[in-house]
Amino acid sequence: MFIDTHVHLNADQYEEDLQEVIDRALEANVKKMVVVGFDRKTIERAMKLAEQYSFIYAVIGWHPVDAIDCTEEDLKWIEELAAHEKVVGIGETGLDYHWDKSPIEIQQTLFRKQIRLAQKVNLPIIIHNREATEDVIRILKEEDAYLTGGIMHCFGGSVETARQCIDMNFKISLGGPVTFKNARKPKEVATEIPLEHLLIETDAPYLAPHPHRGKRNEPALVPLVAEEIARLKGLTIEQVAEATTNNAEQFFRIIDK
Repeated sequence: MFIDTHVHLNADQYEEDLQEVIDRALEANVKKMVVVGFDRKTIERAMKLAEQYSFIYAVIGWHPVDAIDCTEEDLKWIEELAAHEKVVGIGETGLDYHWDKSPIEIQQTLFRKQIRLAQKVNLPIIIHNREATEDVIRILKEEDAYLTGGIMHCFGGSVETARQCIDMNFKISLGGPVTFKNARKPKEVATEIPLEHLLIETDAPYLAPHPHRGKRNEPALVPLVAEEIARLKGLTIEQVAEATTNNAEQFFRIIDK
């Protein structure tokens, strides 16, 4: 059994065939999925999916690229929704210095607010980091993010950075890039970081694993991520599936749900 810990089934790319995508995931033994909402539209869809399917859970927050659009009213709404039994995390939030839609200062302010919100509602925080590792780590430390812990989503950093995050009570989540031939850092992390600290994800519809790179991703492909981690660690895919599933169920507190 596999758990896709970060998927966007709420994306427009699935409007035509969502049920088929979900069915393929279940057929591939992906028995639980965590759908991440990151603005008004996708949060509403994530909540609807979590209520419709017993095996789907929601993470809700505001993406750093769109930080400039987030209001205090939006944050209050997220806080209220966080009380729902199917909401298992706050995010994805963090910093993205690749795109320039939202100024860095606004991104950092919203990041801090969401860490504090996560602490207030006692939920883990899911981190998006693109070209901003130093500031992400600094802010997590300054805001005592270890109190709730969280996930470094689609982690692409170094082994050293991964260990810093683990020391702050964070899990390291690997996605499709670990299967790419030129993905040196994710492969090093998969090799060096103990399995007890790892999760797997697709980030679908983005970042499809090899040999589907460049195509629309979907949860049914998350076993390919586990397969590559198993190869790198010299383990069976069953061992990786069991460990990452247990990690996810305990982390999200969805063992009996």
